[in-house]
Amino acid sequence: MAQTSIWQQILDPSRRADPYPLYTELRKTPVVRVEDGTYVVSTYREIVSLLHDPRLSSDMRNLPESAAGASAQGPDEGPATLPPSFIQTDAPAHDRLRRLLTWNFGPPHRPGRIDTMIPRMFEIVTREIDGFVGKDRLGTTRVDIVDDFAYPFPVTVICELLGVSREDEPRFQALSDAVVQAADPTTGGITERQRGRAKAVADLGQYFAELLDARHGQRGDDLLSGLLGGDGDEAPMAPGEILSNAALLLVAGHETTVNLITNGTLTLLRHPEVLDRLRRGDEPDLAARVVEELLRYEPPVQFLSNNRNTLDDIEIAGTTIPKGSPVTLVLASGSRDPDFVPDPDRFDPDREHNEHLGFGGGIHYCFGAPLARPETRIALTELAHRLKNPRRVADPPPYRASPSLRGPRHLLVEIDGVNPGQHRPP
Repeated sequence: MAQTSIWQQILDPSRRADPYPLYTELRKTPVVRVEDGTYVVSTYREIVSLLHDPRLSSDMRNLPESAAGASAQGPDEGPATLPPSFIQTDAPAHDRLRRLLTWNFGPPHRPGRIDTMIPRMFEIVTREIDGFVGKDRLGTTRVDIVDDFAYPFPVTVICELLGVSREDEPRFQALSDAVVQAADPTTGGITERQRGRAKAVADLGQYFAELLDARHGQRGDDLLSGLLGGDGDEAPMAPGEILSNAALLLVAGHETTVNLITNGTLTLLRHPEVLDRLRRGDEPDLAARVVEELLRYEPPVQFLSNNRNTLDDIEIAGTTIPKGSPVTLVLASGSRDPDFVPDPDRFDPDREHNEHLGFGGGIHYCFGAPLARPETRIALTELAHRLKNPRRVADPPPYRASPSLRGPRHLLVEIDGVNPGQHRPP
Protein backbone atom coordinates (compact mmCIF):
# COMPACT_ATOMS: atom_id res chain seq x y z
CA MET A 1 0.00 0.00 0.00
CA ALA A 2 1.32 3.44 -0.95
CA GLN A 3 2.23 5.70 1.95
CA THR A 4 -0.30 8.46 2.62
CA SER A 5 1.25 11.87 1.97
CA ILE A 6 1.10 14.74 4.43
CA TRP A 7 -1.24 16.59 2.08
CA GLN A 8 -3.60 13.63 1.83
CA GLN A 9 -3.65 13.46 5.62
CA ILE A 10 -4.53 17.16 5.79
CA LEU A 11 -7.46 16.56 3.45
CA ASP A 12 -8.63 13.55 5.48
CA PRO A 13 -11.82 14.52 7.41
CA SER A 14 -10.59 12.57 10.44
CA ARG A 15 -7.79 15.14 10.88
CA ARG A 16 -10.06 18.16 10.74
CA ALA A 17 -10.08 18.81 14.50
CA ASP A 18 -6.34 19.49 14.62
CA PRO A 19 -4.49 19.87 11.32
CA TYR A 20 -1.71 21.98 12.83
CA PRO A 21 0.81 19.17 13.57
CA LEU A 22 0.45 18.18 9.92
CA TYR A 23 1.20 21.75 8.85
CA THR A 24 4.40 21.54 10.90
CA GLU A 25 5.43 18.55 8.80
CA LEU A 26 4.30 20.24 5.58
CA ARG A 27 6.50 23.30 6.24
CA LYS A 28 9.61 21.11 6.15
CA THR A 29 9.23 21.35 2.37
CA PRO A 30 7.96 24.91 1.76
CA VAL A 31 6.84 24.16 -1.80
CA VAL A 32 5.66 20.66 -2.70
CA ARG A 33 3.94 19.22 -5.75
CA VAL A 34 1.07 17.00 -4.61
CA GLU A 35 -0.76 14.12 -6.23
CA ASP A 36 -3.06 16.11 -8.53
CA GLY A 37 -0.24 18.30 -9.86
CA THR A 38 -0.97 21.27 -7.60
CA TYR A 39 1.93 23.09 -5.96
CA VAL A 40 1.28 23.59 -2.24
CA VAL A 41 3.06 26.48 -0.49
CA SER A 42 3.07 26.43 3.32
CA THR A 43 5.60 28.93 4.75
CA TYR A 44 4.85 32.53 5.65
CA ARG A 45 7.36 34.47 3.58
CA GLU A 46 6.80 32.40 0.47
CA ILE A 47 3.02 32.77 0.74
CA VAL A 48 3.30 36.55 1.16
CA SER A 49 5.64 36.75 -1.80
CA LEU A 50 3.19 34.88 -4.03
CA LEU A 51 0.18 36.87 -2.80
CA HIS A 52 1.93 39.97 -4.14
CA ASP A 53 3.33 38.40 -7.31
CA PRO A 54 1.45 39.42 -10.50
CA ARG A 55 2.65 36.19 -12.13
CA LEU A 56 0.26 34.30 -9.85
CA SER A 57 -3.17 34.64 -11.44
CA SER A 58 -6.58 34.35 -9.78
CA ASP A 59 -8.31 33.89 -13.13
CA MET A 60 -8.74 30.15 -13.64
CA ARG A 61 -9.37 30.76 -17.34
CA ASN A 62 -5.60 31.13 -17.59
CA LEU A 63 -5.12 27.53 -16.51
CA PRO A 64 -4.81 25.11 -19.45
CA GLU A 65 -8.15 23.37 -19.96
CA SER A 66 -9.38 25.13 -16.84
CA ALA A 67 -12.83 24.50 -15.52
CA ALA A 68 -13.61 28.18 -15.56
CA GLY A 69 -12.91 28.40 -19.26
CA ALA A 70 -14.75 25.17 -20.00
CA SER A 71 -17.82 26.13 -18.03
CA ALA A 72 -17.91 29.57 -19.58
CA GLN A 73 -17.92 28.23 -23.11
CA GLY A 74 -19.21 24.67 -22.95
CA PRO A 75 -22.63 24.36 -24.60
CA ASP A 76 -23.81 21.78 -22.04
CA GLU A 77 -23.30 23.93 -19.00
CA GLY A 78 -26.75 25.50 -18.93
CA PRO A 79 -26.96 28.68 -16.87
CA ALA A 80 -23.27 28.84 -15.97
CA THR A 81 -22.63 31.95 -18.04
CA LEU A 82 -22.03 34.66 -15.43
CA PRO A 83 -18.74 36.54 -15.69
CA PRO A 84 -16.15 35.87 -12.98
CA SER A 85 -16.52 37.68 -9.67
CA PHE A 86 -13.81 40.15 -8.73
CA ILE A 87 -11.83 37.56 -6.73
CA GLN A 88 -11.58 35.42 -9.88
CA THR A 89 -9.97 38.12 -11.97
CA ASP A 90 -6.59 39.86 -12.21
CA ALA A 91 -5.68 43.52 -12.55
CA PRO A 92 -6.92 45.70 -14.17
CA ALA A 93 -10.35 44.00 -14.32
CA HIS A 94 -10.14 43.12 -10.64
CA ASP A 95 -9.28 46.68 -9.66
CA ARG A 96 -12.26 48.16 -11.49
CA LEU A 97 -14.75 45.72 -9.97
CA ARG A 98 -13.33 46.08 -6.48
CA ARG A 99 -13.44 49.87 -6.67
CA LEU A 100 -17.10 49.78 -7.69
CA LEU A 101 -17.95 47.40 -4.84
CA THR A 102 -15.93 49.39 -2.32
CA TRP A 103 -17.64 52.61 -3.43
CA ASN A 104 -20.87 51.21 -2.02
CA PHE A 105 -19.43 49.24 0.91
CA GLY A 106 -17.06 51.41 2.88
CA PRO A 107 -14.20 53.90 2.99
CA PRO A 108 -13.45 56.24 1.42
CA HIS A 109 -16.82 56.74 -0.35
CA ARG A 110 -19.15 55.19 2.26
CA PRO A 111 -17.09 55.50 5.46
CA GLY A 112 -20.12 55.19 7.71
CA ARG A 113 -21.64 52.06 6.16
CA ILE A 114 -20.22 49.57 8.70
CA ASP A 115 -20.23 51.95 11.67
CA THR A 116 -23.93 52.64 11.28
CA MET A 117 -24.59 48.88 11.29
CA ILE A 118 -22.91 48.29 14.67
CA PRO A 119 -25.97 49.16 16.82
CA ARG A 120 -28.00 46.78 14.67
CA MET A 121 -25.36 44.07 15.19
CA PHE A 122 -25.80 44.47 18.95
CA GLU A 123 -29.56 44.15 18.53
CA ILE A 124 -29.23 40.91 16.57
CA VAL A 125 -26.71 39.41 18.99
CA THR A 126 -28.87 40.37 21.98
CA ARG A 127 -31.90 38.75 20.39
CA GLU A 128 -30.06 35.54 19.61
CA ILE A 129 -28.59 35.21 23.10
CA ASP A 130 -31.96 36.02 24.67
CA GLY A 131 -33.24 33.05 22.68
CA PHE A 132 -30.97 30.71 24.65
CA VAL A 133 -33.36 31.00 27.58
CA GLY A 134 -35.68 28.02 27.68
CA LYS A 135 -33.38 25.63 25.83
CA ASP A 136 -33.41 23.32 28.85
CA ARG A 137 -32.36 19.72 28.46
CA LEU A 138 -32.10 17.35 31.42
CA GLY A 139 -32.17 20.16 33.94
CA THR A 140 -29.52 22.32 32.31
CA THR A 141 -29.44 24.79 29.43
CA ARG A 142 -27.66 23.48 26.36
CA VAL A 143 -27.17 25.53 23.19
CA ASP A 144 -25.52 24.88 19.86
CA ILE A 145 -23.29 27.89 19.26
CA VAL A 146 -23.39 27.21 15.51
CA ASP A 147 -27.10 26.75 14.84
CA ASP A 148 -28.37 28.99 17.64
CA PHE A 149 -25.93 31.88 17.28
CA ALA A 150 -22.90 31.87 14.97
CA TYR A 151 -24.95 31.09 11.87
CA PRO A 152 -28.07 33.28 12.23
CA PHE A 153 -26.13 36.39 13.29
CA PRO A 154 -23.87 36.96 10.21
CA VAL A 155 -26.57 35.65 7.86
CA THR A 156 -28.96 38.34 9.11
CA VAL A 157 -26.25 41.01 8.81
CA ILE A 158 -25.26 40.15 5.24
CA CYS A 159 -28.90 39.87 4.16
CA GLU A 160 -29.64 43.35 5.49
CA LEU A 161 -26.45 44.75 3.95
CA LEU A 162 -27.29 43.35 0.52
CA GLY A 163 -31.02 43.93 0.72
CA VAL A 164 -31.91 40.21 0.70
CA SER A 165 -34.91 38.82 2.56
CA ARG A 166 -33.93 36.67 5.54
CA GLU A 167 -36.92 34.48 4.65
CA ASP A 168 -35.05 33.35 1.51
CA GLU A 169 -32.30 31.78 3.64
CA PRO A 170 -33.21 28.12 2.95
CA ARG A 171 -32.93 28.71 -0.78
CA PHE A 172 -29.64 30.57 -0.85
CA GLN A 173 -28.06 28.41 1.85
CA ALA A 174 -28.41 25.31 -0.30
CA LEU A 175 -26.68 27.15 -3.13
CA SER A 176 -24.05 28.50 -0.72
CA ASP A 177 -23.33 24.94 0.42
CA ALA A 178 -22.76 23.97 -3.21
CA VAL A 179 -20.25 26.80 -3.65
CA VAL A 180 -18.38 25.73 -0.50
CA GLN A 181 -18.35 22.11 -1.61
CA ALA A 182 -16.83 23.14 -4.93
CA ALA A 183 -13.87 24.63 -3.02
CA ASP A 184 -13.22 21.31 -1.26
CA PRO A 185 -10.25 19.54 -2.92
CA THR A 186 -11.54 16.17 -1.71
CA THR A 187 -14.66 16.36 -3.92
CA GLY A 188 -13.09 15.76 -7.33
CA GLY A 189 -10.66 17.22 -9.82
CA ILE A 190 -10.06 20.90 -10.49
CA THR A 191 -12.19 20.96 -13.62
CA GLU A 192 -15.10 19.18 -11.97
CA ARG A 193 -15.04 21.49 -8.95
CA GLN A 194 -14.81 24.64 -11.04
CA ARG A 195 -17.80 23.56 -13.09
CA GLY A 196 -19.74 22.82 -9.92
CA ARG A 197 -18.86 26.21 -8.52
CA ALA A 198 -19.83 27.98 -11.75
CA LYS A 199 -23.20 26.21 -11.71
CA ALA A 200 -23.88 27.12 -8.06
CA VAL A 201 -22.86 30.75 -8.59
CA ALA A 202 -25.02 30.95 -11.70
CA ASP A 203 -27.99 29.63 -9.73
CA LEU A 204 -27.34 32.24 -7.03
CA GLY A 205 -27.10 34.85 -9.78
CA GLN A 206 -30.52 33.74 -11.02
CA TYR A 207 -31.85 34.22 -7.51
CA PHE A 208 -30.54 37.78 -7.46
CA ALA A 209 -31.90 38.44 -10.95
CA GLU A 210 -35.37 37.44 -9.74
CA LEU A 211 -34.93 39.57 -6.64
CA LEU A 212 -33.99 42.65 -8.65
CA ASP A 213 -36.83 42.10 -11.12
CA ALA A 214 -39.30 41.94 -8.24
CA ARG A 215 -38.21 45.37 -7.06
CA HIS A 216 -39.53 47.00 -10.25
CA GLY A 217 -36.82 49.64 -10.10
CA GLN A 218 -37.39 50.52 -6.44
CA ARG A 219 -34.11 51.06 -4.66
CA GLY A 220 -33.11 51.45 -1.06
CA ASP A 221 -29.92 52.08 0.91
CA ASP A 222 -28.60 48.53 0.55
CA LEU A 223 -25.50 47.46 -1.35
CA LEU A 224 -27.43 46.00 -4.30
CA SER A 225 -29.29 49.27 -4.79
CA GLY A 226 -25.98 51.12 -4.71
CA LEU A 227 -24.55 48.94 -7.46
CA LEU A 228 -27.68 49.40 -9.56
CA GLY A 229 -27.55 53.13 -8.99
CA GLY A 230 -24.26 53.42 -10.79
CA ASP A 231 -22.31 55.54 -8.30
CA GLY A 232 -18.60 55.90 -8.96
CA ASP A 233 -16.45 57.10 -11.81
CA GLU A 234 -16.39 53.67 -13.48
CA ALA A 235 -20.07 52.87 -13.03
CA PRO A 236 -22.27 51.25 -13.91
CA MET A 237 -21.27 47.67 -13.24
CA ALA A 238 -22.61 45.38 -15.94
CA PRO A 239 -25.73 43.39 -14.95
CA GLY A 240 -23.92 40.06 -15.08
CA GLU A 241 -21.12 41.46 -12.94
CA ILE A 242 -23.64 42.62 -10.34
CA LEU A 243 -25.15 39.13 -10.16
CA SER A 244 -21.84 37.23 -9.88
CA ASN A 245 -20.40 39.59 -7.28
CA ALA A 246 -23.63 39.69 -5.26
CA ALA A 247 -23.56 35.88 -5.19
CA LEU A 248 -19.97 35.95 -3.97
CA LEU A 249 -20.69 38.49 -1.22
CA LEU A 250 -23.71 36.57 0.02
CA VAL A 251 -21.67 33.36 0.39
CA ALA A 252 -18.43 34.87 1.66
CA GLY A 253 -20.29 37.32 3.88
CA HIS A 254 -21.47 34.61 6.24
CA GLU A 255 -19.66 31.30 5.65
CA THR A 256 -16.28 32.47 6.94
CA THR A 257 -17.71 34.57 9.78
CA VAL A 258 -19.71 31.60 11.08
CA ASN A 259 -16.46 29.66 11.36
CA LEU A 260 -14.55 32.57 12.89
CA ILE A 261 -17.15 33.08 15.64
CA THR A 262 -17.42 29.36 16.34
CA ASN A 263 -13.66 28.79 16.32
CA GLY A 264 -13.34 31.80 18.59
CA THR A 265 -15.91 30.55 21.07
CA LEU A 266 -14.25 27.14 21.25
CA THR A 267 -10.81 28.71 21.68
CA LEU A 268 -12.04 30.92 24.54
CA LEU A 269 -13.63 27.93 26.26
CA ARG A 270 -10.27 26.18 25.99
CA HIS A 271 -8.53 29.24 27.44
CA PRO A 272 -10.75 30.29 30.38
CA GLU A 273 -8.22 32.84 31.60
CA VAL A 274 -8.74 34.87 28.39
CA LEU A 275 -12.51 34.37 28.60
CA ASP A 276 -12.45 35.75 32.16
CA ARG A 277 -10.49 38.79 31.04
CA LEU A 278 -12.98 39.42 28.26
CA ARG A 279 -15.87 38.98 30.69
CA ARG A 280 -14.43 41.53 33.16
CA GLY A 281 -14.40 44.17 30.46
CA ASP A 282 -11.62 46.28 31.96
CA GLU A 283 -9.32 46.07 28.91
CA PRO A 284 -10.96 48.17 26.19
CA ASP A 285 -8.84 46.80 23.34
CA LEU A 286 -8.79 43.14 24.42
CA ALA A 287 -11.66 42.02 22.17
CA ALA A 288 -9.95 43.44 19.08
CA ARG A 289 -6.69 41.70 20.02
CA VAL A 290 -8.53 38.43 20.61
CA VAL A 291 -10.03 38.60 17.12
CA GLU A 292 -6.66 39.27 15.50
CA GLU A 293 -5.05 36.37 17.36
CA LEU A 294 -7.94 34.09 16.36
CA LEU A 295 -7.39 35.02 12.72
CA ARG A 296 -3.82 33.83 13.14
CA TYR A 297 -4.36 30.88 15.49
CA GLU A 298 -7.69 29.37 14.31
CA PRO A 299 -8.53 31.04 10.99
CA PRO A 300 -11.78 30.18 9.21
CA VAL A 301 -9.98 29.93 5.85
CA GLN A 302 -7.17 27.40 6.12
CA PHE A 303 -5.96 27.58 2.55
CA LEU A 304 -6.75 29.01 -0.87
CA SER A 305 -7.35 25.85 -2.84
CA ASN A 306 -6.85 25.69 -6.61
CA ASN A 307 -7.91 29.28 -7.28
CA ARG A 308 -4.43 30.49 -8.20
CA ASN A 309 -2.32 29.53 -11.20
CA THR A 310 1.01 30.64 -12.62
CA LEU A 311 1.29 32.87 -15.69
CA ASP A 312 5.02 32.20 -15.96
CA ASP A 313 7.66 30.02 -14.33
CA ILE A 314 8.10 31.13 -10.72
CA GLU A 315 11.15 30.15 -8.69
CA ILE A 316 10.52 30.19 -4.96
CA ALA A 317 12.21 28.48 -2.00
CA GLY A 318 14.48 26.57 -4.36
CA THR A 319 11.60 25.17 -6.42
CA THR A 320 10.47 26.22 -9.90
CA ILE A 321 6.70 26.23 -10.29
CA PRO A 322 6.11 25.88 -14.04
CA LYS A 323 3.86 28.17 -16.02
CA GLY A 324 0.26 26.98 -16.08
CA SER A 325 0.39 25.21 -12.70
CA PRO A 326 -2.35 25.39 -10.07
CA VAL A 327 -1.13 26.67 -6.69
CA THR A 328 -2.58 26.26 -3.19
CA LEU A 329 -1.50 28.72 -0.48
CA VAL A 330 -1.85 27.24 3.01
CA LEU A 331 -2.58 30.45 4.92
CA ALA A 332 -3.14 28.74 8.29
CA SER A 333 0.25 27.06 8.07
CA GLY A 334 1.95 30.32 7.18
CA SER A 335 0.40 32.06 10.18
CA ARG A 336 1.97 29.40 12.43
CA ASP A 337 5.38 29.45 10.78
CA PRO A 338 7.96 29.56 13.63
CA ASP A 339 10.48 31.21 11.32
CA PHE A 340 8.19 34.25 11.35
CA VAL A 341 5.96 33.97 14.45
CA PRO A 342 7.47 33.31 17.90
CA ASP A 343 5.82 30.45 19.82
CA PRO A 344 3.21 30.07 17.05
CA ASP A 345 1.15 27.26 18.62
CA ARG A 346 0.29 29.32 21.69
CA PHE A 347 -2.95 31.35 21.76
CA ASP A 348 -1.82 34.78 22.97
CA PRO A 349 -3.99 37.87 22.42
CA ASP A 350 -1.18 39.95 23.99
CA ARG A 351 1.13 39.03 21.13
CA GLU A 352 3.02 42.05 19.76
CA HIS A 353 3.27 42.74 16.04
CA ASN A 354 0.62 40.17 15.21
CA GLU A 355 0.92 39.82 11.47
CA HIS A 356 -1.15 36.97 10.07
CA LEU A 357 -2.65 35.64 6.87
CA GLY A 358 -6.19 35.25 8.20
CA PHE A 359 -7.50 37.66 5.57
CA GLY A 360 -5.03 36.73 2.85
CA GLY A 361 -3.01 39.55 1.31
CA GLY A 362 -2.14 41.45 -1.83
CA ILE A 363 -4.82 42.80 -4.15
CA HIS A 364 -7.19 40.05 -3.00
CA TYR A 365 -7.00 40.94 0.70
CA CYS A 366 -10.38 39.99 2.18
CA PHE A 367 -13.00 42.48 1.01
CA GLY A 368 -15.25 41.72 4.00
CA ALA A 369 -12.60 42.19 6.70
CA PRO A 370 -14.07 45.55 7.89
CA LEU A 371 -17.37 43.73 8.52
CA ALA A 372 -16.07 40.43 9.92
CA ARG A 373 -13.93 42.12 12.58
CA PRO A 374 -16.73 44.00 14.40
CA GLU A 375 -19.15 41.09 13.94
CA THR A 376 -16.76 38.71 15.68
CA ARG A 377 -15.72 41.22 18.34
CA ILE A 378 -19.35 41.93 19.27
CA ALA A 379 -20.32 38.25 19.18
CA LEU A 380 -17.50 37.02 21.42
CA THR A 381 -17.75 39.93 23.85
CA GLU A 382 -21.48 39.46 24.35
CA LEU A 383 -21.13 35.71 24.78
CA ALA A 384 -18.43 36.29 27.39
CA HIS A 385 -20.56 38.82 29.31
CA ARG A 386 -23.87 37.04 29.16
CA LEU A 387 -23.29 33.28 29.38
CA LYS A 388 -23.15 31.95 32.95
CA ASN A 389 -20.47 29.32 33.44
CA PRO A 390 -20.27 28.08 29.82
CA ARG A 391 -18.83 24.57 29.39
CA ARG A 392 -18.01 22.38 26.43
CA VAL A 393 -20.16 19.30 25.99
CA ALA A 394 -17.67 17.57 23.68
CA ASP A 395 -14.13 18.44 22.70
CA PRO A 396 -13.29 18.18 19.92
CA PRO A 397 -16.71 18.88 18.45
CA PRO A 398 -17.77 17.49 15.07
CA TYR A 399 -16.28 19.49 12.19
CA ARG A 400 -17.53 20.47 8.77
CA ALA A 401 -16.22 18.35 5.92
CA SER A 402 -14.33 21.14 4.14
CA PRO A 403 -10.60 21.25 4.94
CA SER A 404 -10.24 24.77 3.57
CA LEU A 405 -13.27 26.48 5.17
CA ARG A 406 -12.67 24.87 8.55
CA GLY A 407 -14.97 25.10 11.56
CA PRO A 408 -17.17 22.99 13.84
CA ARG A 409 -20.47 21.78 12.40
CA HIS A 410 -21.93 21.92 15.89
CA LEU A 411 -20.57 23.34 19.15
CA LEU A 412 -22.72 22.26 22.07
CA VAL A 413 -22.27 24.35 25.21
CA GLU A 414 -23.96 23.98 28.58
CA ILE A 415 -24.64 27.12 30.61
CA ASP A 416 -26.19 27.90 33.99
CA GLY A 417 -28.24 30.72 32.52
CA VAL A 418 -28.05 34.01 30.66
CA ASN A 419 -27.20 37.39 32.18
CA PRO A 420 -29.38 40.34 31.19
CA GLY A 421 -28.33 42.20 28.09
CA GLN A 422 -26.86 45.68 28.36
CA HIS A 423 -26.56 48.61 25.98
CA ARG A 424 -22.86 48.59 25.25
CA PRO A 425 -20.91 51.26 23.37
CA PRO A 426 -19.81 50.24 19.83
